[in-house]
Amino acid sequence: MLSIIQAAGWPIWPLIIASVISLTIIGWHLWTFNLVAPKELLPQVQEWVKQGTANAEKLAQLEKHSPLGQIFAAGLKNTQSSREVMQEEIEEVGRRVAHEIEQPRLKFGLSFLVSLNTLGTIASVSPLLGLFGTVIGMVEIFGALRPSGGSPAELAHGISVALYNTAAGLIVAIPSMIFYRYFRARAEALVLEMEQQAIKLVKIIHGERK
Repeated sequence: MLSIIQAAGWPIWPLIIASVISLTIIGWHLWTFNLVAPKELLPQVQEWVKQGTANAEKLAQLEKHSPLGQIFAAGLKNTQSSREVMQEEIEEVGRRVAHEIEQPRLKFGLSFLVSLNTLGTIASVSPLLGLFGTVIGMVEIFGALRPSGGSPAELAHGISVALYNTAAGLIVAIPSMIFYRYFRARAEALVLEMEQQAIKLVKIIHGERK
C-alpha cells in the first residue's frame, strides 16, 4: 500500500483524506439509522398512556432514547392540549429530527464529518480529484520528454501518478455515491415511518385508537 501511495505522488493525499471521511460517514449512518425509530417504542409509550405513568422523568428518558422518542415526548408533553396544538408540536420536533437524521449535530463544529451532504460532495468531487492527479501525471510525463531523450524513471513516475490517481478517484467516488443514494432513501423511509408512528400516538392519546 505504501508503495502505491509513493507511486501515486502527492495528489493522492486529498483522495486518501476524502476516503477516510467517507468511511466515517458510512459507518456512522449504518450504526445510527438502526436507532432512529425502534419498533418497540410505540407499545411502551402506549402502555404509559393507558396507565397514566408518563411523568417528567420518563419523558426526559424518552427524549434521550432516540429521534422517535423525541417526537413521542413532544406529544406526551401536550396531552392536555387540543389535537391541533399537539400535532403542531409534534410536527415542529419532527422537522428538526428529520434534519438531524441527515445532518447530525456534533460538538466543536464536527457535524460535517458525519453529514450526508459531505458524503454526496465526496462522491461528486472524488473523480475531479482523480482527474487533477491525472493532469499532474501528464505534466510530469511531458516534463520528462527532452530533445536529448526522456528519462524512463521520470516517464514511469508520471504514468504512475496519472493512472493511480484516476483509479483512486473512481474507487472513492463509486461506493460513496452508492451509499449516499441508499442513505437518502433510507432517511426518507425513516421520516415517513416516524410520521406514521406519531399519528398513531395522537390517536391513542385522544382515544381514537386502542
